[in-house]
Amino acid sequence: MMNTPLAERIRPKSLDDYISQQHLVGKNGALTQHIKNGIIPSLILWGPPGIGKTTLANIIATTSQRPFYSLSAINSGVKDVRDIIDKAKQSGGLFTTKNPILFIDEIHRFSKSQQDSLLGAVEKGWVTLIGATTENPSFEVIPALLSRCQVYILNAFDKVDLVALIDRALHTDIILKDKKITLKETEALIQLSGGDARRLLNIFELIVGNNDAIEITNALVLQSVQQNPARYDKTGEQHYDIISAFIKSIRGSDPNAAVYWLARMIEGGEDVKFIARRLLILASEDIGNANPTALILANNTFQAVSIIGNPESRIILSQCATYLASSPKSNASYKAIGDAQELVRKTGDLSVPLPLRNAPTKLMKDLNYGKDYKYAHSYESNFAEQEFLPNDIANTKLYDPGNNARENQLRVYLKSLWRKKYNY
Repeated sequence: MMNTPLAERIRPKSLDDYISQQHLVGKNGALTQHIKNGIIPSLILWGPPGIGKTTLANIIATTSQRPFYSLSAINSGVKDVRDIIDKAKQSGGLFTTKNPILFIDEIHRFSKSQQDSLLGAVEKGWVTLIGATTENPSFEVIPALLSRCQVYILNAFDKVDLVALIDRALHTDIILKDKKITLKETEALIQLSGGDARRLLNIFELIVGNNDAIEITNALVLQSVQQNPARYDKTGEQHYDIISAFIKSIRGSDPNAAVYWLARMIEGGEDVKFIARRLLILASEDIGNANPTALILANNTFQAVSIIGNPESRIILSQCATYLASSPKSNASYKAIGDAQELVRKTGDLSVPLPLRNAPTKLMKDLNYGKDYKYAHSYESNFAEQEFLPNDIANTKLYDPGNNARENQLRVYLKSLWRKKYNY
């Protein structure tokens, strides 16, 4: 028991002990009735690490009194899947009986062939699949398997949940409840946890250590974590910190730092598609029209690493990361869509101007739909000045090109078209 981590010692055994996710397992939660009735569909639990996906799968199996089989996608292959399915077929039955639950942690790391090997068993009811993933299942789970599963989103723990978790540990854990622990401040604990319950409990256990009496303060937490950075990083909790450093290094035009943080992720076993997806977002958000080729390269990188896999993907990722870091930067497009969405929220559903409306029927034409629309290609330079925004927000400028060579060219071009209208 002394060697068992705190997170494991206080792992909930029932829904009554399960903290958070009330939208799923509360009194009127989407999963509550399924679990109580024992009628469990195959499902995917999607959410950040340390929020109870594995725990929930165990509770579902225990409450519904079903055999439970577990695999980790990190170290399991097609043969492992088939072996488990064979065992499940022998211990379970059809949809109408309590067929076994097959839990697959990090299912997004399964290849297409591995996911294909699950299809028959799920479809025939030999097993009820519960997959856990930190990545969007729309991207990572094959359509045939995804269509046979319900997707449930688990949210990161908020402050109230995390404080409740610490309180439970203090009062119920077989080791901590006999210690004299004063919880004076919790801000640093909450901040460092990042909404990850496992990380929170690992940090808390690290700080308490072998002390029989201790007062927890923000200063003590920060000092302890800085002095022992590796002891609470057993399960890759720096995942979000390092990807943040990677993105910020590229945004800051530092290819040396970018490739260093890339190496940290690769050496740590990070999913190469996760890295490539973040590069794809960055190419548009932080570079945009300052260098449109960046988005093309990032998209090709995502496609390439999806096909190549490890270890060669590191070369492709390095090329993309250093190129993006070395590119001119602009967030003008990112800012434009943010401002446009805010404008929509403020102004609501404004009417489309009549000249811009589609007129497929005679009635619509009689109502002047499409009347006075100027077809740009019928005019010199393929441009005709007209108002394309709703009347209430006419002349509103949302896109302001960045100050870089490529977008300065766009600025000159737009100014030549619109003259003083948008003040380009």
